[in-house]
Amino acid sequence: MAANTSSFDGDINKQFYNYLWAYILVALSGCLGNVVDGIIVGNLISEDGVSAINLSKPINQFIFTLHLLINAGAGMLVGYSLGQKNIADARNFFTRALSLSMGLGLLLSFFGGLLFPDEISHLLCSNQQILPLAREYMQVLLLGNPAFILMWGLSTMVGVDGKPKLVSVAVIIDNVVNLLLDIVFIQFFGWGITGSSAATVVGHIVGIAILLSHWWNPANRRLKLTFTSNGLFSSWRRITSQGAPLAIASISLTLLLLSANTIVLSTLGRTGIFAFAVCMNLLQVYNLFVSGTCQTLQSLGAIQVGRKNEEGLRTVLHKSFRFITIAMIVTCIFVWIDPEAIAKLFGADELDLITESNRALRVFSLSFIPFCYIYVIMIVYKLYGQHRMALFISFALSLTVIPVLWLMSHFYPSLLWYSYLIAYLIEGFIIFALHHFHHIKLTLID
Repeated sequence: MAANTSSFDGDINKQFYNYLWAYILVALSGCLGNVVDGIIVGNLISEDGVSAINLSKPINQFIFTLHLLINAGAGMLVGYSLGQKNIADARNFFTRALSLSMGLGLLLSFFGGLLFPDEISHLLCSNQQILPLAREYMQVLLLGNPAFILMWGLSTMVGVDGKPKLVSVAVIIDNVVNLLLDIVFIQFFGWGITGSSAATVVGHIVGIAILLSHWWNPANRRLKLTFTSNGLFSSWRRITSQGAPLAIASISLTLLLLSANTIVLSTLGRTGIFAFAVCMNLLQVYNLFVSGTCQTLQSLGAIQVGRKNEEGLRTVLHKSFRFITIAMIVTCIFVWIDPEAIAKLFGADELDLITESNRALRVFSLSFIPFCYIYVIMIVYKLYGQHRMALFISFALSLTVIPVLWLMSHFYPSLLWYSYLIAYLIEGFIIFALHHFHHIKLTLID
């Protein structure tokens, strides 16, 4: 029995870290593009360029919301189906997720990128000095959004289909191409901030081509396109209901980014919005870890749920919480040691920008700790079938911050940077109270 247990733990351990590092690299395709853009733009164009990218992040987050709603939900259903060896259902969910996500992506390109780019840029940016840069960056982002959705969607499906290493390769090359083209388009082609956004789109297209190689080998064709109208709308309903908690959390984050940008810009002006932009780039680093952990929980955890393997699921949960804890401790220590280096990395050379960034970064590095735990806990509730709690956390995760941020800006503007920390601690207490009040038990449902 001891030998069997050791073999089981070793197998889960190997799978966990294969998925984890693959999905961390997948998260790079969603967030590192913005971070790299910010660093290069801040040094090659201006600090206002960094602010323009941050003001555009609600758009990027909304695109990511579409991916979560469709592909993340479908990825869980595909994982359940593969765990039950139901290949037909897995193929149906795969096909319908890709068709739905690409259809919505093309609609967003048409309406946002072609018809209403000016209206959207004015909605997100009220500062006339930053507005032209924000508009240029936003339009390319909107036009190229199908590449974002397809890259993230294929990464999820290829990973669930058992090829996380191919996902790693695709994402690494995607980001290398993005980095190189950032410099080429801005420095040598003279495209300015437009080149920064265009480089990210081209990088994703290269990543997509690499992921499609998964289907060159006939042995890797468990997931393939199977077009049929039978049960089409019921499949879409199941896909979106599975992805709803993550998508709601993401759309709430979109609203938070929009509200926070507006409040910070009106309260602390150009200096504050630059410091906030640097903090949001720091959040991208945390998101690498939390997104990788959550995607691993969704894929590997869903397979254990499909097998009714309680022990395997708890092993995955234990490793997930241990990893996210270590990652957050290391990141916080780095930020507290030298926040000035982070501000300068994004091109800050004015004393007031550096001073404000130092103050904000130290507070935000602590604020993101409860955020990461709450996000992972949301996935845990979802895996155990506690859909109401998962849905509540999805709503509250970002929307709790907005009223706190508003109150602090009006009554304690000097303490504005503490808004996130206060809001997440409040939410953590509410989740703890609800869990015990409703006597929720986390066990697999037969």
